[in-house]
Amino acid sequence: MSARSAAESAALAHGHPSPPADEPRRPWTVFALMIAAQVMVVLDVSVVNVALPSIRDDLGLSVAAYQWAISAYVLLSGGLLLLGGRVADLLERRRAFLAGVGLFTAASLLSGLAQTPAVLIVARAAQGAGAALLTPAALSIIMTAYTGKQRQSALAVWGTVGSLGIAAGVLFGGALTSGLGWRAVFFINVPIGVVVLAGTLRAVAGGGSQPGALRRLDVPGALTLVTGLLALVLGIESTRSAGWAAPRTWLALAGAAVLLSAFARLERRTAEPLVPPSTWRIRSLISASAVMAGVTGVVVGAVFLTSLYLQAIIGASPLVAGLQFLPLAAAITLSAAAASKVIGHAGARALMLGGLVVLAGGVLLLAANAGGSSYAADVLPGFLLVGAGAGPMFVAIAVAAMSDVPAEGSGLASGLMMTGHEIGAALGVAALSAIAGDLATSAGLIDGYGRAFTATAAVLAALFVLAALAVPGGKPTGAPGHGTPVHSGHAIHGH
Repeated sequence: MSARSAAESAALAHGHPSPPADEPRRPWTVFALMIAAQVMVVLDVSVVNVALPSIRDDLGLSVAAYQWAISAYVLLSGGLLLLGGRVADLLERRRAFLAGVGLFTAASLLSGLAQTPAVLIVARAAQGAGAALLTPAALSIIMTAYTGKQRQSALAVWGTVGSLGIAAGVLFGGALTSGLGWRAVFFINVPIGVVVLAGTLRAVAGGGSQPGALRRLDVPGALTLVTGLLALVLGIESTRSAGWAAPRTWLALAGAAVLLSAFARLERRTAEPLVPPSTWRIRSLISASAVMAGVTGVVVGAVFLTSLYLQAIIGASPLVAGLQFLPLAAAITLSAAAASKVIGHAGARALMLGGLVVLAGGVLLLAANAGGSSYAADVLPGFLLVGAGAGPMFVAIAVAAMSDVPAEGSGLASGLMMTGHEIGAALGVAALSAIAGDLATSAGLIDGYGRAFTATAAVLAALFVLAALAVPGGKPTGAPGHGTPVHSGHAIHGH
């Protein structure tokens, strides 16, 4: 749900010119097809959160498999995001989009048919790979198909899809799970995907790829990055299931260190790396991306743990649990909209620091109320504070990350920032699951719920120090590549 800003900036950075004033309006058919595909991608993280208890009962998911059902999707979509955008630029956006939708649709069908946890996790990973391919291609198609006010309207709607992702995902997932069973959460993507494929073949014109495009793709670098991140998540999960001293824990963490180091070496040696070395020297971008990863991990991890808590401890059905996430989504959306109006005066860093304080207050309130059986008294107040803190964070991070980036590097910078968003989501679920421990019993869930959110507050304190020391003020100037204003729709990404 997060490749959105990366692809948008990449399309702008690759020179799609503004149209003449008399540019004719084009039908919205192409946009409808692209947005339909993006809706599937945005919803497919949060819909599974609500369906997980039903999936566990049917397939016998372990706690580790619980976490991987979420992390496999997010890791592949985030880890392959930069490569997906590169494929769309070099090979041809229509073919990249069709390949992404085809893979996502087939993987959705496999997820719905899964009879074992292993098949479900592999299918979820394939969904993530499809999402990483189709999303940047879809927005690139929109940027070339529309101009002027039509393009602005299309981008506004595109961004709004992200801000509604949390609410719509948990609500939609709850309704489908309660009414038709958990498999419907995945099967619903199949007819949508088929219609999008057929419509794209008819409505979207093809184009040529750049000469020597395949040779310019840093596939080894992308695969090394994804494999290293998978090993890192496996190592974090192993600390919970096997302990820090277990051989598999150290092997996984050591493998992650080796693979991520190899990725860094590959990036330095290849002629066209995914991330040029000079990018790592932009302090504002790297620090803001690190904060993005941490905050996203907190929010997505909170959604994951609380979806279990609402159903296991408070006794909510999947549908009711979905409805109970609406205040969180509303708080994120409203606070982000407010932040986008004041960031020009307050600056990104001030909003970021304030958001971290409010967010920490929210998770500490959730931790303090662990064991309570009232949604209104024990969960809702923490939800509202988490949402009120997270909304301004997403706006401020986007502005701060771009404050020192030149216009010609804005696409890559957005890609790096949103990769942090996706990887942070995967690591957040893994880390909070590891800290929480036993989530299979009521007593274990209550104890782990409080412990995980207390630890989360400590992470937020560390992020506060990082933001205070390393993140610039980042007041928007309107100049490309220098704090471009961000409205709430573009700053919020479906979790």
